Amino acid sequence: MSQFFQIHPESPQARLVRQAVDIIRGGGVVVYPTDSAYALGCHIGDKQALDRIRRIRKLDDGHNFTLVCRDLSEIATYARVDNTVYRLLKHATPGPYTFILRATSEVPRRLMHAKRKTVGLRVPDNAIAQAILADLDQPLMSVTLIMPGDDYPLIDPYDIRETLEHHVDLVIDGGYCGMEPTTVVDLADETPRVLRSGKGDPAPFEI
Repeated sequence: MSQFFQIHPESPQARLVRQAVDIIRGGGVVVYPTDSAYALGCHIGDKQALDRIRRIRKLDDGHNFTLVCRDLSEIATYARVDNTVYRLLKHATPGPYTFILRATSEVPRRLMHAKRKTVGLRVPDNAIAQAILADLDQPLMSVTLIMPGDDYPLIDPYDIRETLEHHVDLVIDGGYCGMEPTTVVDLADETPRVLRSGKGDPAPFEI
């Protein structure tokens, strides 16, 4: 049976944030809000938690997870970023974008694209997600909470609790946070490519 925390979307309660981080550090899988939709997250180094998320979403081994980071300084630990890319990232973060970047050796191999050695990274503009990341002091492995066979993410925390209460360790109710996916931008090569248009404005990356 999962726990259920109601965390204020603008002023997250520090006590509940710490409890959520303890669950993540202890190997838990959590549902948490972002600036585009609810997501499933777990500790970056926890393969068992990652496998649980794969089972919930029915994902194959080729699905790319995203590293959700607190800020650009954290991104630089996990991705190779030159000055041009850094300027693009600075303009667009925090925000509803996922960036495909060249991975550094800090990224677990299971999170990289097998051939391109890339990783998806993002910095969400959501107070609850940011509070969790600050307390955790490292990225979350994450995927959008879209159930198998569905076209859109789950949006109601009580529906999420009913659906996943025996499959995750914590559901965070952070209010309505949307159901539009992030805009995905590939910055791994010289020319940016918009792979998916979503909530983030793709115009700055369209050549």
